[in-house]
This record gives sequence, C-alpha cells and structure tokens, in this order.
Amino acid sequence: MDRHLGALGEARSVMLKTLRQKGLLWPAIMTLAALALLISLGNWQMRRLAWKEGLLAAISERTHAAPVGLDEIVWRDENGGDIEYTRARASGRLLHDKELFLYSFDEKHGPGYHVITPLQRADGKVLLVNRGYVPLDVKDAGKRAEGQVDGEVEIVGLVRRPETPNTFTPENNAAENMWYWRDLGAMTAALGLEPGNVMPFYLDAEAEPVQPGGWPKGGTTRLQLTNRHFEYALTWYGLAAALIVVFAAYAATRWRRPPP
Repeated sequence: MDRHLGALGEARSVMLKTLRQKGLLWPAIMTLAALALLISLGNWQMRRLAWKEGLLAAISERTHAAPVGLDEIVWRDENGGDIEYTRARASGRLLHDKELFLYSFDEKHGPGYHVITPLQRADGKVLLVNRGYVPLDVKDAGKRAEGQVDGEVEIVGLVRRPETPNTFTPENNAAENMWYWRDLGAMTAALGLEPGNVMPFYLDAEAEPVQPGGWPKGGTTRLQLTNRHFEYALTWYGLAAALIVVFAAYAATRWRRPPP
C-alpha cells in the first residue's frame, strides 16, 4: 500500500515537473478553474430548468382548477402557503371612483392601461382588482360607463403577488395616477386607504364574463413564461467543451517543443 502511494506521489511529482518545463502548469490550472466554473453554470441552468418546468406545471394546474373563496386565500397566505396564480372568487362592491391606471400594451389595440379598482368586501376589507385592459381612447370612465357596475359583484380571477421592478422599469407617478408596476404600499397610500385594511395581494380578473360594453377587457395575466434555461445550459456546456479542445491543441503544441 505504502509502495503504491509512493509510486503515485513520484509520478505526480514527475508530471508537475514536466508541466513546468513545458510551460503548461499555470495554463492547466487556469483551464481547470474555468472548466469548473463553466460546468457549474451549466448545472445551475439545469436546476433552473427543473424549477421553471415545475412552475409552469403549477400555473397550468392552478389556472384550470375550481376557484376557491377569498378567505381560503387569506388563510393560505397567513400560513405561508403559495397562493400565486391560484383561481379565487371575491365578492364586494367596486369603488369606481378610486380607479388606478397601470400602463400596458395590447398586441391588438396598442398602448393602454390596466384598470385596477378597489373591491370593498362586506367586512370592510379591500382587495385591489385588475379588471382588465382599456385602450387610451377609453381610459376616461365616462366613455365606458356600462362597465362601471354598481352594487354587489362577484369576480373570479388569478391571485398575484406584489411586483418588483427591474432596472428598466420607469418610476411610478402617484400624483398623476400613472403606474408602471404594482407597488401595493404606494397604491394604498394614493387611494387613502389604511394599509392594514388592504389585502397583501391582487386579483387579475378573468376574461369571462365580458364586462358590459366590453371594457375593461379581463384575462390580462401573462401565463407563458420565458423558458430558455436548456439553451443556456447547452451554451455553458458547449463553452466547456470548446475550452477543453483549445487547451488540448495548445498543450499538444507546447508538448512537442524541446525543453529549454
């Protein structure tokens, strides 16, 4: 056993000496480090792929399930449950005089807004509901008076969490009621509502039933998420393979040179 270990150590020492003589020791170390990084990035993308596929499967299942009551959503949320994209049913009175306008773009109608309207329940709690899209020329509530439904209503939609803006998201302008992302705290303040009285999530209304007059147009939730993680993983693995080929070619050239 000791003899084998000694032979192995001697062989390693000879290899290191040869690599130094050929000027390959540091290139080999740097190549191994870069190779480990590239492979780890590829593995990370594969883990992201599994996560994204699980998320898409969950979205598909939840969006086709029977809607649950809003009290059930509140209970799940308070107990740490995952409520995103869950179909829910909410009842109450729409406060049309407190509409908020979230800038949006529709492929058919062009730029416009998502109309976010507070829904006040019988217990006084308020839920912000994205009733759907309206084009610029019908932003004014007077031009879509049929859709300003009075009295008790029931809305079925998908539960959504508050958003987080990215680097390129414009700043919201609460003073002019121009919103680019759903900031629950700022929207609550702009509406003059008590923060503890507003539910910590939103509801995106479904496309059916169609609103009287056709506006707002529900069903705005984006369900097709970008999933290119497999492509990214192949890119990292491909770079790792290319690095091996380049180093092998470089090492072969150096190896053939006579020692100095």
